[in-house]
Amino acid sequence: MPLALLALTISAFAIGTTEFVIVGLIPTIAADLGVSVPSAGLLVSLYALGVAIGAPVLTALTGRVPRKALLLGLMLLFTVGNLVAWQAPGYASLVVARVLTGLAHGVFFSIGSTIATGLVPREKAASAIATMFSGLTVALVTGVPLGTFIGQHLGWRETFLAVSLLGVIAFVASAVFVPRHIKSSPPASVLQQLKVLQQPRLLLVYAMTAVGYGGSFVAFTFLAPILQQVSGFSAGAVSGVLLVYGVSVAVGNIWGGRLADRRGPIAALKLIFAGLAAVLFVLSVTANNPWLALATVLAWGAFAFGNVPGLQVYVVQQAEQHAPHAVDVASGLNIAAFNLGIAGGAWGGGLIVQHLGLLHTPWIGGLIVIGAWLLTARSGRLDRVNPAFAPDKPAFAAAH
Repeated sequence: MPLALLALTISAFAIGTTEFVIVGLIPTIAADLGVSVPSAGLLVSLYALGVAIGAPVLTALTGRVPRKALLLGLMLLFTVGNLVAWQAPGYASLVVARVLTGLAHGVFFSIGSTIATGLVPREKAASAIATMFSGLTVALVTGVPLGTFIGQHLGWRETFLAVSLLGVIAFVASAVFVPRHIKSSPPASVLQQLKVLQQPRLLLVYAMTAVGYGGSFVAFTFLAPILQQVSGFSAGAVSGVLLVYGVSVAVGNIWGGRLADRRGPIAALKLIFAGLAAVLFVLSVTANNPWLALATVLAWGAFAFGNVPGLQVYVVQQAEQHAPHAVDVASGLNIAAFNLGIAGGAWGGGLIVQHLGLLHTPWIGGLIVIGAWLLTARSGRLDRVNPAFAPDKPAFAAAH
């Protein structure tokens, strides 16, 4: 593996840690800053909104900047954002810090795939991208639980200091190992990206992504308060539960990818969305018992991100049919849809907590995920109307 690719993976690890570690710190941040739990949950929404804006818009605006210079600038922005969070005197400045790091996140993953593929022979491009994105999975398994542990024992500010140190390591590794000249295709303009959004079939896939993840994050954003206030876990035990969740996510990602390969994306997504909705409904019942809650969270992890491979494969297949000139753009916009779902889910979950209570977030999130299942079923029916170009059919593969 090229050392430059390892540098990108370290960057992805740092970025993935700062995105999701906030979930385990919400009760601590709320108590320390004197804000409500729903207000602390907005830190998840605003970060995701920064990613959703940064991915398409800033990537287009920075298209002429040399890739290495842009990469170093992004990791510098990421590090500064986390240092601002570390020293944030109040809630407003912490919001600014989260938005800054979210913007860096969005552009990083937009250009990261291009850089990764430019580091290896063409036949190894997919493996290079998978290696870079493995940093996110490792972050869920190790970075998030460790960051939560640091926050519970040393203070939430120290968690952001630790993540900023990861940013420094990633910056140095990129400066040393990433080559100055990287081959890349001309980036799509904002206008080209808007044309992709005129395709109804692609909009349907983006809706599947946003609604599916929105439903999950209605509850996931407030998992730590649920575990502490409803299940009876101590603050220190939450990091252990998140470790269990992260391991389950890693297994679920592999399982979801194989399921999509074997049965096709639509069949796989319907099964995963159904399982995810069922787990969220069950959590509403089991949350009062710590052992049952732990078992439910373990099952939740297996389904929570298992739909990522299927959704990404499906959006590429649809783009090859409906927007062949902008397949990469279509794929990138699905990442934006993912983060819009996170933003909306975290915001909606905050309203539910404020007006109904914590224990209502799982079952309401389950209802929203059922909406994603219905959208997926609708897309599958549209594929069957034109079977020659249905992504699940051999004829489609033969045509491409």
